[in-house]
Amino acid sequence: MIKLEKLTKIFDSFGHQVTAADSIDMEVASGEICVLLGPSGCGKTTTLKMVNRIIQPTSGKVYIHGEDTSELNDTELRRRIGYVIQQIGLFPNMTIEQNICVVPDLLGWPKDKSRRRASELLDLVALDPSLFLKRYPAQLSGGQQQRVGVIRALAADAPVMLMDEPFGAIDPVNREIIQDEFLKMQREIKKTILFVSHDIDEAVKMADKIAIFSEGKLLQFASPNEILAKPATDFIQSFVGADRSIKRLQLFQAKAAMTSGSDNVAANSPSISAEAKLTDATALLYSSNAAELRCVDDQDNTLGFLTHASISAHLNLTAQV
Repeated sequence: MIKLEKLTKIFDSFGHQVTAADSIDMEVASGEICVLLGPSGCGKTTTLKMVNRIIQPTSGKVYIHGEDTSELNDTELRRRIGYVIQQIGLFPNMTIEQNICVVPDLLGWPKDKSRRRASELLDLVALDPSLFLKRYPAQLSGGQQQRVGVIRALAADAPVMLMDEPFGAIDPVNREIIQDEFLKMQREIKKTILFVSHDIDEAVKMADKIAIFSEGKLLQFASPNEILAKPATDFIQSFVGADRSIKRLQLFQAKAAMTSGSDNVAANSPSISAEAKLTDATALLYSSNAAELRCVDDQDNTLGFLTHASISAHLNLTAQV
């Protein structure tokens, strides 16, 4: 769990005080990803960096799993928190194995334990340890380097991770692949994560909770569904976009909006997996010009049916947050 209590940062700029983060109150449950979202200069990165004191707070408290972090020195605090940045920050003169093992080595782990951990983590992000452990960063693609940057933050098994636009420098195709791999990994490791982004689509995909900032203030802290269904201010409504109803379709699987169908469903009605996103189901309904879709399991057994009406009803129901 990460708890921010009236966390504030005031900078002195040419004799004027500028409040970069204004009394931020927020609590992220253990095992959740919280995306800090907003335009440039809104306070999200300042808030993130106050958690591991790369930026020293002016006032307020940070608690990690109930412990007041102000009672820890900076070095001890940072060794308890994984940190991933957009620029990756791998050491060019170290092998991938050495890069991953930096913090475990500083913590005094036995060498065989830290090296075993490096192999396990490379496996976790689909990089063959036999091929990659002894390579240097320059021998990896940008996407591969970014994966190593992520797992290096996991190497010491810290319960908390801070991620500052970690996929921002990756091209869209590889970014989506890495996001998917990270979410799959998160289902296994269940870290508590603060994740800075400026991309609403990335936030909707990655987050359990979204914190939207503007001019140093936290404007709304809620689930992606609530943010999209009920933006708290005109600024948030504009920021998330006019297509926010379409974005909400990404949050649900087809089976969530199934109905029992009708007696006159055509046997050759188009079908879609029950695990598919409602985004894909809606697109298929429109493109096929069908009245209903069959919602099927892996064996093509019909589990229920999807219609425009059932999808709309589901969105309306889940908007009552």
